[in-house]
Amino acid sequence: MSYPTISLNGASVAITGGAQGIGRATAELLAARGAKVAIGDLNVELAGEVADAIGGIAHQLDVRDKAGMEMFVAAAEAAHGPLDVFINNAGVMPNGGFLELDEATDRMQFDINVFGVINGMRTVLPGMVERGRGHVVNVASLAGKFPIKGLAVYNGTKFAVVGLTAATRLEFAEHGVSISAILPSAVDTALASGLDMRPLPKVKPQAIAEAIVDSVSTRRAETAVPGYVGRLADVAAMTPEPALKALRRLVRDDRALRPDTADRSAYREALTGQKESR
Repeated sequence: MSYPTISLNGASVAITGGAQGIGRATAELLAARGAKVAIGDLNVELAGEVADAIGGIAHQLDVRDKAGMEMFVAAAEAAHGPLDVFINNAGVMPNGGFLELDEATDRMQFDINVFGVINGMRTVLPGMVERGRGHVVNVASLAGKFPIKGLAVYNGTKFAVVGLTAATRLEFAEHGVSISAILPSAVDTALASGLDMRPLPKVKPQAIAEAIVDSVSTRRAETAVPGYVGRLADVAAMTPEPALKALRRLVRDDRALRPDTADRSAYREALTGQKESR
């Protein structure tokens, strides 16, 4: 499928969760390539600092709030023109045994990781379809293809985003709008702080940012980062279960069940505030 070309130089781009981690690295790289960037984030003060540094704008955003998403997109387009690229990046990753996590934590994960993506897409796609061009990037995870003990509900949310992206990509291709999924391994940010997620390696947020930005030109359906881990996940899906279990035991794949570090405790405490805000 051939899509209308989007040049990043002068492009109007909006990104959720852009104040830190993958989002910040992506916003900085986009600005360096000439894009006009709008950052939406719960932490509007930090988002403002990033926006000031790159010549963009910042807007307070809770991706769970459809009306708030609409206000963010409206502000981005008022400042920089109709959106060429929209990046669903905001996400959370609580960890723990499946029977240990409470219902509020489960709902928070689906509300942010899945419905946040849906809110973003349903807000920007009508305009893109009307204009006959546009690109949406959904930051999913290799956890959307490779299950990990201690991240069962997170796995479920990311499997959902992978499927959502694949189906909507088919639906909107004829309208000139591309939808791509980025599948990072464990990323060296607060999201994975204190977690050893072997066999998935940790990668720097700048590597994910490169993949996101590259997708604007390649329009590839899925991009795993690093690429070899994506291929390993595909192989794992076809590996007989006894062999895969033996390999998992060898690499001690249950670390996400029991991390207890200061960094992880701080991240989980921060999530408590989001859980209680709904």
